[in-house]
Amino acid sequence: MKKNRLFALCTLAIIFAMVSIAAVDHDAKKPPLEMDPNDFVSVIDNPFFPLKPGTKFTYRGESDGTPTREVMTVTHETKKILGVTTTVVYHLAYEDGVLVEKTFDWFAQDKDGNVWYFGEDTKELDENGNVISTDGSWEAGVDGAEAGIIMLADPRKGNRYQQEEAPDVAEDMAQVIGFEDSLCVRYGCFENVLVTKEWSPLQKGVVEYKYYAEGVGFIFGDMVKGGDEQIELVRIRGR
Repeated sequence: MKKNRLFALCTLAIIFAMVSIAAVDHDAKKPPLEMDPNDFVSVIDNPFFPLKPGTKFTYRGESDGTPTREVMTVTHETKKILGVTTTVVYHLAYEDGVLVEKTFDWFAQDKDGNVWYFGEDTKELDENGNVISTDGSWEAGVDGAEAGIIMLADPRKGNRYQQEEAPDVAEDMAQVIGFEDSLCVRYGCFENVLVTKEWSPLQKGVVEYKYYAEGVGFIFGDMVKGGDEQIELVRIRGR
């Protein structure tokens, strides 16, 4: 009888312990990020990531031997997400002259100058223009996704931040490597160029360095690990 009682007590203790652990784990989860629309401004004029409506950026490069072209247009359209009015950017990606992906990205800048990334609606296309995948699409506030920071207000060497926060969908990270005194691309030459290292835990072994010029934004990308890919700015229209 004592053995049965002891067994029952031990079992009860284990159950209580498991419940306690579960409660601790639940409490330890990161609380949802609260976005206050009053903390955001109507323009995006971060020196390293300016998005002036009507501006079109064209990039050319190569991915594993295939010629690529990307066209990024800052539209006059807006989209309200979590109460924040975001700027809509239309992004087209071509491989060997064929449109392979089209994306709508949503950005907003806070009062401190940080540029936030609120998600993307992306469609992968076949050679006939048919949508074959929407993988990578996400929106802050939907299915646990939260806005990330695409560019810091005051980037400094060593700063590390999350650009995309959509679990198992988009989890891009970035870290400030430092600044280059100068860098020339096909569009022109720039001084005091910001260099970041970007990667994702969802794409292990892939690392890209990105270069940003003041007053312009992204000018050059180089995949330094996990592939052979480069892209550079060749034209800006509408400035």
